[in-house]
Amino acid sequence: MSPIASDSRQLADAAAPVYSRAMENSDARDLLESLIAKARAAGADAADAVLYNSVSHGVSWRLGKLEDVERSESLDLGLRIIVGRRAASVSTTETSKSALDALVERCAAMAKAAPEDPYVGLAPKERLARPPFPDLDLGDFSDPGTDELRRRAAACEEAALAVKGVVNSSGAGASYGEGRKWLITSDGFMGETGGASHSVSVSVLAEDANGMERDYDYDSKTHAEDLRDVETIGRSAGERAVRRLSPRKAESRPAPVIFDSRVSASILRHLSGAINGAAIARGVSFLKDKLGERIFAEGIVVIDDPFIRRGHGSRPFDGEGVKAERLNIIDDGALTTWIMNSAHARQLGLETNGRATRGAGGGPGASSTNLYLPAGAASPEELFANVGEGLLVTDMFGPQVNPNTGDYSVGCSGLLIEGGALAYPVSEITIAGNLLDMFAALVPANDLEFRGATNAPTALLGDMTIAGN
Repeated sequence: MSPIASDSRQLADAAAPVYSRAMENSDARDLLESLIAKARAAGADAADAVLYNSVSHGVSWRLGKLEDVERSESLDLGLRIIVGRRAASVSTTETSKSALDALVERCAAMAKAAPEDPYVGLAPKERLARPPFPDLDLGDFSDPGTDELRRRAAACEEAALAVKGVVNSSGAGASYGEGRKWLITSDGFMGETGGASHSVSVSVLAEDANGMERDYDYDSKTHAEDLRDVETIGRSAGERAVRRLSPRKAESRPAPVIFDSRVSASILRHLSGAINGAAIARGVSFLKDKLGERIFAEGIVVIDDPFIRRGHGSRPFDGEGVKAERLNIIDDGALTTWIMNSAHARQLGLETNGRATRGAGGGPGASSTNLYLPAGAASPEELFANVGEGLLVTDMFGPQVNPNTGDYSVGCSGLLIEGGALAYPVSEITIAGNLLDMFAALVPANDLEFRGATNAPTALLGDMTIAGN
């Protein structure tokens, strides 16, 4: 991991420490090792702690003028103490010696009074990651400064407003953020990771004789050099807004539905939520009995890979210090695993697969890392031609999913497909179906782009019920 320049300060002994832009690695380690020692002395059978140091910097720009400049810096510390089968977690932003002493005392008292949990505990020691950790190049750690952020936002909005038919702007923004995380366990694990992010976005309004329509575009990357050209982002937003002008109501009927690449990742998020170990352990998922079964078409693969270089969700170890691995969550259409931390795994009689998450507040959760649907062979235009008549969804709001049945509905807008090509915009419609049917019918296009931790190409989802006129 690239080092971040810092003005280091002694942490544990300061009565009221003031933190600079970043913390020195040695200071963080000393603080966390001291905290674990205090927890042991207070009666902990096991303990872990996490420390986050983050910085964010952003500007808002509208109609050629700077509207706002924001900058924030934070330091957050979380401690979990386990006594027998009882556990408690506390968090703080204060790291003076007196504050840490009080924190440990309070957490230990809470743990001793907590109800027993037969699945609580640290991750298996033999599963912990060991250094050297892989260099995943997760950030350039180069704050571009206010002037450059303002230039990015201004150029993006200017390009959007230059599109014929665009008449107003909801605003553009550009931001930079970076963060570092240190995790320690009483079983001997100590690791540090972190990353950075550059983002640009713009939203504009187009108008014709029938009214106004709004649309947007954005990009986000861990390195500034990987960002799409900001003028291209702006033109795309403007063209999308113009394309939505004079929308019609779609006729209510069953028809093939295709999700544009900007919204198709939502399908993977529903999959990820349904296979989360917490939902499976509680029995509240429509996929709870589907492990090992084919739920997608033959040949479909869905990958979760924590080791993608420059990936938004990449990490060398999970939130419990476990060494992760690349998983084909869906392999040849079949569901192969749940997304679990070690407590979920114990409850399900399985082994953790390194998907624990950990914030400063509360114990470990679980989530995917870089979850994506690989690109298919057909272009989006070929998908349109293959369905003949149907709907391309380009924007959606208020999705509703029944977690027990997979029943799905969402309000949306998009473009009607007629004669195998995009015909005209439609809005104020609802589509409905069942996620199991949508999974089984899914056909990916070839336009996969990585712009976050969950990504998918344009995807055909089969026949769904369209409610319009």
